[in-house]
Amino acid sequence: MEALLTAQASDYSPGMAVLSQPGANDEANWISRAQQADSGAFEKLYRMHVDKVYGLCLRMTGNVAEAEDCAQEAFIQAWNKLDKFRGDSAFATWLHRIAVNSVLGRMRKSKREQDRIQMAGETIESPASMADTGELRDLSDAVNRLPEGARHVFVLYAVYGYSHDEASNMLGIAPGTSKAQLHRARRLLAQQIERE
Repeated sequence: MEALLTAQASDYSPGMAVLSQPGANDEANWISRAQQADSGAFEKLYRMHVDKVYGLCLRMTGNVAEAEDCAQEAFIQAWNKLDKFRGDSAFATWLHRIAVNSVLGRMRKSKREQDRIQMAGETIESPASMADTGELRDLSDAVNRLPEGARHVFVLYAVYGYSHDEASNMLGIAPGTSKAQLHRARRLLAQQIERE
């Protein structure tokens, strides 16, 4: 199982294609088999979902190495908690909740380090220095510069399409807070674009 979850750069590449898209019945079968400790079935689930889980982690952390670690941790947790998956939601939604919890847990554990990294990032990519280039590199960079709470809600709501209720449940905040953070994210993104 450990070899399966060793992060490889190729695991996260968009070029990693499955020849045929599995149907809901295939996924349900793999889940059932994986719940009975079939690591081959879990590997199929891993391959099916790794790109989206990694993308979610990358958008939430804004850091490739952190995203790889969080994605790997999410799949380890999913393997360990697979017996608790009851099918009340889609497997992808359940897996995304685990990934969000992985990201939030990692951020809580290393808050001081994250603050130092963020301070260094703000020094390097301050709005004044970006204005010198005359343009915003891309939307991804703008999203990465959002404050943590606003970025997390924006990623879950605007990028992944979760409702405010789902996003607030994943993040452990009230739905009203999710709406306020989304409004804040949109306002800050508009201000960044206007400055540029």
